[in-house]
Amino acid sequence: MKMVNRTKRAWIQGVNSGRVSGFVAWVSGTVAGVGKQGTMGSIDRYIIRHTLSAFLLILISLTALIWVTQALRDIDLMTSQGQSILVFIGITGLVIPQLILVIAPVALVIAIAHVLNKLATDSEIIVMNAAGMSPWRLYRPFLFSSVIVAVLVAVIAAYVSPKCLRDLRRWATEVRADLVTNIVQPGRFITIEPGLVFHLRERQANGLLLGIFLDDRRDPKEKTTFLAEQGEIIENDQGTFLVLVDGSLHRHLATQRDPNIVKFERYAFDLSQFSNPGQAKTLSVRELYLWDLIAPSADDPVYKQNPNRFIAELHDRLIAPFYPIAFATIAFAWLGAPSTTRQSRSMAMVSMILAVFGLRLAGFASGVAALSTPLALAGQYVILAVMMAMSLRAISRGTAIEQPAWLSDFITKLSERVTRRLATS
Repeated sequence: MKMVNRTKRAWIQGVNSGRVSGFVAWVSGTVAGVGKQGTMGSIDRYIIRHTLSAFLLILISLTALIWVTQALRDIDLMTSQGQSILVFIGITGLVIPQLILVIAPVALVIAIAHVLNKLATDSEIIVMNAAGMSPWRLYRPFLFSSVIVAVLVAVIAAYVSPKCLRDLRRWATEVRADLVTNIVQPGRFITIEPGLVFHLRERQANGLLLGIFLDDRRDPKEKTTFLAEQGEIIENDQGTFLVLVDGSLHRHLATQRDPNIVKFERYAFDLSQFSNPGQAKTLSVRELYLWDLIAPSADDPVYKQNPNRFIAELHDRLIAPFYPIAFATIAFAWLGAPSTTRQSRSMAMVSMILAVFGLRLAGFASGVAALSTPLALAGQYVILAVMMAMSLRAISRGTAIEQPAWLSDFITKLSERVTRRLATS
């Protein structure tokens, strides 16, 4: 990599570019005003406004795209379980905060790269540097934007995402309860849960169910099918039951060739596990708030089974707000140096993408390795600190990353060879 002095290039470009004299005067006045007052100037507001606007646009676009791919997996809420479009959007939309935790830092680095590329294309970075603006001064609005995104990520990781996942569990339970008591529609095969299918021929106004078919294949060692002429749903202190009348039970064990058939006059099938939303299951690690992870209950069965999972999730929540700041610093270090419009920025862009991808991949790998070795969590902090230190050093030195001469020559020769080959053919 060829390290080019930022100041030298800036003065050459500033002298040769008379068309930006008005912008030079504006920048010079802004820099002087900020130097005297120490407050945020118009340049800061200009950069922050464009960065956050691009960030929101990219965040919404990427989140919507990934949300659609995830939501299509739950389309059976409307097709087979009779739920409305609002219920479908509400349930699937509760996973959006979890998506934002991963997408927000990526959206920020794309937004910063876009803004820096725009400033470089319009020669605004050259002019600001020629007017005496230091790299740290130009880096300040991008740092401010990254802090805003970091606060957003911290709030979502600590409270919003666990709260939405809890609401998702509760809502799904209520939908399932509504399914077995109200939405069972005659003439349709309804999947109450994987392996349990319900069919009804007719439902009378008094609540009596006619022509009942219930197929239970949740146990791989045993398949059970219920057929009944009629039945009704009864709720009492012991729970919710589907009482079948005048029917037969077909039980087929995996170890036997023929099923066993038992006729009955009345049979009660327990629906409490599906229709009682008050039966709350143990919360998963992702459904716990940050303070619950810091001081977990000693009686928590999940914590007893695998305490390393709590530790890995805790550190994943703690380090999440630092990724936007680290990504912004890396992007500015690679793309924030002044360069002329004739100089290619592709090498710097590729290097920045590889650095960001490697940093985030290291974080995911550390979290997975921590499930068996908690000491592996130190790896993500070390890599984050090293990348930040290298980027800050590049910013302080005012250097730019360009394509090496051999790579430029190779690309030029390859392009000329392809052009000649196409021309002769």
